[in-house]
Amino acid sequence: MDCYVYVLGTVTRNRHLTYVGWTDDVARRLTQHNAGKGARSTRGRTWVLLYSERCASKRHAMSREWHLKRDRNFRKELALKIK
Repeated sequence: MDCYVYVLGTVTRNRHLTYVGWTDDVARRLTQHNAGKGARSTRGRTWVLLYSERCASKRHAMSREWHLKRDRNFRKELALKIK
């Protein structure tokens, strides 16, 4: 099973926000987040896909998610690309 790790981004009044997650279908997951059916922290915002990476297994995707959540510099670089 192919799994993906992804980074979403949005802009609030005065800052950029990012969200990191993993899934087996990135497009479906983005639609869920934008419909308010994703994680609680993503509700009420419009998200755009900033980054996705294919992983060989669920275990690898979860590991990459953990690392990307802690890589603030990488997420900040991605967030600054949001218009």
